[in-house]
Amino acid sequence: MSISIYRLTVPMFQRGLASLKTYLDKAEAYAREKNVDPAILVAARLAPDMLPLSGQFQRASDSAKFTLARLTGTDAPKFEDNETTFDELRERLAKTEAYLATFSPQALEGVEGRQITLPGKSGIVLPGDEYVTTFALPNFYFHVATAHAILRNQGAPIGKRDYLG
Repeated sequence: MSISIYRLTVPMFQRGLASLKTYLDKAEAYAREKNVDPAILVAARLAPDMLPLSGQFQRASDSAKFTLARLTGTDAPKFEDNETTFDELRERLAKTEAYLATFSPQALEGVEGRQITLPGKSGIVLPGDEYVTTFALPNFYFHVATAHAILRNQGAPIGKRDYLG
């Protein structure tokens, strides 16, 4: 039995976004308990050349919405990438979830063979199924895992179960 592109994308992205929401809840509680300015957590990075926590949330959101847009040949909603608070990040996740909810399994039928050009300047083109499994999902989970690592590095009490959902 084969697995549908819908099952590989929409529910997986929804699960990852749910983990990110849990991270926000736990980070906010941690900031209150330890008297840490939430802005410090939102701006925290693992390394100087990496995106901050806000950027990890933005890229995870972008990965989910642009994957579905590319697969279906439609336009994704545009977000400003200017979130600086927990509430603004929650709002972005909610908008991303609402967009994901507009896709039915039927909307993704037959996209396995659709030719998807990878973003950036690589010029690499992949069929839809390879795009999802070798680029879109790894990219999405990279940003979810990096958000996790940033918050752990800052002392927030999140763990593997929070990541797994």
